[in-house]
This record gives sequence, structure tokens and C-alpha cells, in this order.
Amino acid sequence: MPTVSKFPTIDAADPADPAEPDAADGHEAIAETASPGRDADASPLVRIRSLLPGLARAEQRVAKVVLEDPSAVARRSITEVALAANTSETTVTRFCKAIGVGGYPQLRIALAADTARSAARTTRNLGGDITRDDDLSAVVNKVSFADARAVEETADQLDIAELERVIGLIAAAGRVDVYGVGASAFVAADLQQKLHRIGRVSFAWSDTHIMLTSAAVLKPGDVAVGVSHTGATTDTVEALRVAREHGATTIAVTNFPRSPISEVADHLLTTAARETTFRSGATASRIAQLMVIDCLFIGVAQRHLDDAVSALDATRDAVGAHRLGVRPDGRRRPRETGK
Repeated sequence: MPTVSKFPTIDAADPADPAEPDAADGHEAIAETASPGRDADASPLVRIRSLLPGLARAEQRVAKVVLEDPSAVARRSITEVALAANTSETTVTRFCKAIGVGGYPQLRIALAADTARSAARTTRNLGGDITRDDDLSAVVNKVSFADARAVEETADQLDIAELERVIGLIAAAGRVDVYGVGASAFVAADLQQKLHRIGRVSFAWSDTHIMLTSAAVLKPGDVAVGVSHTGATTDTVEALRVAREHGATTIAVTNFPRSPISEVADHLLTTAARETTFRSGATASRIAQLMVIDCLFIGVAQRHLDDAVSALDATRDAVGAHRLGVRPDGRRRPRETGK
């Protein structure tokens, strides 16, 4: 089945814009819903990027103005921002409510604070896109910068209370099935391998038919985890839906909290990755997903610490004979340990 790269944009019209005469009632309910799992102190830019695909078209124009130059928006009036976005002040206010900041004054304060934090964090201005003219040194700097930011911003906005609930569910599960396709399949496999090493019954699937058959045999007490950056990959969404129908608890790891996968997930963990020129390479998104997976693994291992340590020792000993008999520093390892 194909991977859906974009989920539907809500075409709520802006009543103040001549080209958009009608307002969509369904959009208001979404706009008033706070983004799940978001820390109030997290970067407003992270929140805007995650919610952008689900905003009305007029609100998306406001979002793009903000994302292009947040420090300038922090100094502008609401009228100036509305003109820059070719929309109305009413739409700007609605946009603010949609991203959970309440109103335009609060948005300006949040943007100013975020700009100050960013300036304190780094003086590097590496941009996001890798261009044709970038030399290899610039590529390395931009990739490392993007990956580091993805980890930092994911940590800043990760809902710790929700993470704690998910860890408890996985730690108590009779079986954990993890679904992901494309680049997310590697992340799913990483979680499965980590859980398996500490003695938790876990499977990772990336083939659509096997995902669905796996989901169909899950039962209450089992957990299904779906990994999807866009949250709109039909294979993963459908597998979680089937798992939920059969009584399993469903968990999604995604960058977009209002994407279709949220509709079939009992619990949602969000990443905060910015993909640009080479989105098809799934670079920063993969790093952000792995950061969340590592937190899950460590949390589950803590719940079963003695058993986890014993299992890790046993698995390390099991493969010891398949390593060359030298230490990382070049000295020979003792023969009797094989470690």
C-alpha cells in the first residue's frame, strides 16, 4: 500500500477574506482543542510546524509568515501580520487559538522568548536546506545541527506524563507489536530488538499483510505501537485500527498530533523534527523517533531492572564468542570471558 505523504488540509474559510466567504463549522472544534502532549513551555515554532498540515488554508498562510521570521513577527502588530499573510486580523486570532497560545499578544511573547532561547543555545546560522553549492563541510554542519535540534526540540515538547503512562503499559504488556514502514520500519525494529534483549515479548512488522494479521490476533493486555513521521501512512494507521478493534492498547509515535494516526491511537507520543530538502531520506525525523524509542526502552528497563540487567548480561555473553578477541583500545581480551 502506498505511503500517504500529506493528510487532508481543513478547508475552513476565512469569513473576513473576500475570496473565502464561508466558514467551516468543523474547524472551530479542532482549533479549540489543545495539542496533546505539548508542554506549555515548548517552542511555539515546534507546535506550529506539527499542526500546520491540519490548519485552514488562511491560517496556514499566517503560520508560514511566523515560521519564516519569528523574531520579526514578535515585533509586528496583528494588523501587519494579517497583511503579510493576505488575511484578516480575525484569522490571525483564530490561528493563535488553534496552536494553543490564546491570542496574538501571547504569541508575540512566546516568539520573543523562543528567539532569546535560540540565540542563547547557538550562534550558528546554518539554515535548514542543503543547497547545490554547499561543500561537504557545510553538509556535515547542517546535518549535525538539524539532528541535534530534532533531539532537543523533541525532548522539550515530549509529554512526560504521557510517556510515563506508555512505559507502564509496555512494561505490563503480555506482547508488544511494533508497526512501521519505510524509514519508520527501522525505528520499529530498533524498539523490538531493545525490548527483546530485556526479555519482553515483542515483534516488529513492516509488511502490510503481516501487520494486519498480527493486529488481528492481539487481545486485551497486549500493546500495538505505530511509528509514522507523517501520521498518515495508511498501512500503519490501518494496523493500529485493527489492533484496537481486537482489544489491544494502541500507541502512536508521530510528528503531527492531529494526523490520522491519532484517531486510532489510545496514547500519542510526538516528535519535533524539521525535514527539508532531503525529506525522502527521512533524516532528522528518524533521529527524533529513535530518541523517543530510547526513552521508552530505558523506562521499561527501569520497571524490570533486575530482570533487564540479567537479560542484557546473558545476551552479551551469548554473542561474546562472535567478537574478535581484542578490546576497543587494541589490547587482547582475556580468553576466559570472551567479552
